[in-house]
Amino acid sequence: MVVLNKIYTKTGDKGETALGDGSRVAKTSSRVEAYGTVDELNSIVGIAVFHAEGKIREQLQTIQNDLFDLGADLCVPETQNVKAEYPPLRMVKSQIERLESEIDQVNKDLSPLRSFVLPGGTLLASYLHQCRTVARRAERLTVGLTKQESINPDTIKYLNRLSDWFFVMARVTNNNGKDDILWIPGASRKK
Repeated sequence: MVVLNKIYTKTGDKGETALGDGSRVAKTSSRVEAYGTVDELNSIVGIAVFHAEGKIREQLQTIQNDLFDLGADLCVPETQNVKAEYPPLRMVKSQIERLESEIDQVNKDLSPLRSFVLPGGTLLASYLHQCRTVARRAERLTVGLTKQESINPDTIKYLNRLSDWFFVMARVTNNNGKDDILWIPGASRKK
């Protein structure tokens, strides 16, 4: 359980922060960059929630909770010295499978793409595209972290699937893809 009595602690004033296991690292470390970007993504998802309704709103709220789980996973290094009383929260396969199921359910009603989709359309679709790009950045940073430390591989799988989820849902909110803005290669070139 988290209890926050005081918001500022001054412990980070010299450019370091505490990880979930109590160790201290630079705020510029790969681990902090990865979970910080997950936090950024969660903020943008919050804006999308504001503009969403019904089932997609509920799904986005579930994703926000998942993203806190993901941040918790990334902020606790994988070590052998885990206290049994407080095991670290780790992403699990069922969270990935839920995203896959939701993608499959709505994608079957979308027309196949004949061009790349430009980010935009409805306001909600625009925010979902922004979520997609930040999810991809979080994924790249998390993959980069794997070059330095061992992490839960389900974090990367979840982020990979999540960016696909945002893409498909952006199409759904663009009138099931009918109002997607398609890329026209070279459209602004002068002959």
